[in-house]
Amino acid sequence: MIDRIIGKLPEAWRGPAELVAAPIAWVPVLQQTLVSFFFDAQPGWMAALKYVFLLFPVLLGVVAVWSTGLSVYTLPFRSSRTRFVSLVLLAWWDAALAVWLYWVGMVRVAGVVLGWALGISRLAVRLVMGFLRDVVGTPAAMSGMLVRGYFKPGVPWLAFVILLLWCALEAAVFTYTLEPRITTLVNDLSGSDDSRFTIPILYVMVLALVIASFACVQALMNAVRTKNPRYITQIIGIELFAIFFEVMFLYRGVVEVTMPWMAKGNGALVATAVVGWLGVRGLTWFLFGQYGTPPMLAIIARRPLTDIESHSSSMRSEPFWRLAMDDFRRDLDWLHIKSDEMLELLALPVVHLLGAALNFAMILTASRPVFNLPFRSLKEVTESRDMETTMHLEPRKQVSL
Repeated sequence: MIDRIIGKLPEAWRGPAELVAAPIAWVPVLQQTLVSFFFDAQPGWMAALKYVFLLFPVLLGVVAVWSTGLSVYTLPFRSSRTRFVSLVLLAWWDAALAVWLYWVGMVRVAGVVLGWALGISRLAVRLVMGFLRDVVGTPAAMSGMLVRGYFKPGVPWLAFVILLLWCALEAAVFTYTLEPRITTLVNDLSGSDDSRFTIPILYVMVLALVIASFACVQALMNAVRTKNPRYITQIIGIELFAIFFEVMFLYRGVVEVTMPWMAKGNGALVATAVVGWLGVRGLTWFLFGQYGTPPMLAIIARRPLTDIESHSSSMRSEPFWRLAMDDFRRDLDWLHIKSDEMLELLALPVVHLLGAALNFAMILTASRPVFNLPFRSLKEVTESRDMETTMHLEPRKQVSL
């Protein structure tokens, strides 16, 4: 382009013009050569490497060459020529250092990305293995947790469940023995042979009586613990009436069905029924009744089951959603920190080149650089120097006449 401009000048002016344009005449040719280098056809991976590692350094080189060539024309008009030349040489040193830091930074970014990829892959493998291990070991873990939970002090749920099952079984036996008599009685009272609802209603009533029987025994035990004679006498009277009712209406029927030879003697029948009640209640009470009856009464009365459970409820852990939210916040904080680090890793190499290019331009126009290279962080880029103060030129001293 410069050759074409010189060629249009008169013959007498071409020699001086070529001499004047000599410092920058070769720069457009170099610039065109570098641009054509990037537009040459290359394989995909080669073109990517060329653009990543050479594009910005080449642009910095073009700016540096133009600034240095144009600064030659300003030397006759500058007062501190030695300082100006020193600044240009130091700018070239900073440019070379910026290019080196750019290449090192790109390699560092590639290493960090590779490390993150390996870390994420390792984390994914560990998560998959942990998931498979949990899926395979869930039955064993649940059984072990149940066993440990059972042996810890607390509500005797096993005794409570066995007590309910025993009450249901005992009610079924009594319903079976009482069903013929109750059905006949209901049919005589109603004058109908329809007995579809007799057995369910009878079973529910007998079940309530059996549960009440265990409640009476528990009340007797509580009265004995209080050591209050009047209260103990009242509970013993209630327990005797309960024994009389169960023996005469429930256990006597069972004895008649299971031991028909006892039915010949009324006294022997009642005595056998009393012994049967004492044996059944005693065995079931000492096996599971004394442990399962208090929780059953507490559930019926809607009271706290035990002091241990109330204490454990007070020591209950935080809701699961709060823990999940805390984990989510920690993940967001980690993501922000890592994104800032990645932004700094990507930006610092390019900022070094931009800073070196801006230093060349400022040395050409204001005879002073803008930045002190290299930068240690992005924060240092904005806080290293006040741009307005840097660009402000001190006024020249007025020459007094």
